[in-house]
Amino acid sequence: MISRIGVPPELALDHLVVAAASLEAGAEWIAARLGVRPVGGGRHETMGTHNALVGLGPGAYLEVMAIDPQAPAPGRARWFDLDEPRMRARLAEGPALVHWVVRSRAIDDARAASDVEQGEILTLCRGDFEWRMTVPADGHLPARGLVPTLIQWSKPRHPSERLPDAGLRVVALAGEHPEPAPVRATLARLGLSDMLKVTFGESPRLAAMLRTPRGVVAI
Repeated sequence: MISRIGVPPELALDHLVVAAASLEAGAEWIAARLGVRPVGGGRHETMGTHNALVGLGPGAYLEVMAIDPQAPAPGRARWFDLDEPRMRARLAEGPALVHWVVRSRAIDDARAASDVEQGEILTLCRGDFEWRMTVPADGHLPARGLVPTLIQWSKPRHPSERLPDAGLRVVALAGEHPEPAPVRATLARLGLSDMLKVTFGESPRLAAMLRTPRGVVAI
């Protein structure tokens, strides 16, 4: 077991999550900032959400996530804090980058290595994609979005393979948190200290710098 011998699990950036009050609002927000309009992803029946995607190069993408108004209410809390009044108030002011997800080949070991509660590992699907993913029962974002959710794809195919390459790439991720030390410690245990730098800030915040055809853009 990776956690038993103390070696950080091997993780890679899988995708960024931009939440929005509606999928259309999120797509417009991304198009205005990055010059690329997200393409339709699909529906997540278990969570009552739907998404649209933008490629970030091989093995990575940006996901616009919103509650699906056509879906029945799920029998559980939606992921990414989408049911929380605090998140709904935030999204009423506009879409926002709220979270990041990292890919693992051994998600059980990666979850065991995290000092921050990741929740249970659910098996989910959308179309012909299937994956295992950590989702807290109450839908909260680990460390208010700064500690990543873990994902392991069950089949060799990945959503990024079907997305057009518009030249977008992640340059850097940065975060702020009122108690940065525990967040940094968890990122270190996961081997992600170089991927996300966390400094002190009065409110938790995640930011990404992306290389685009328009130059480097921060979201």
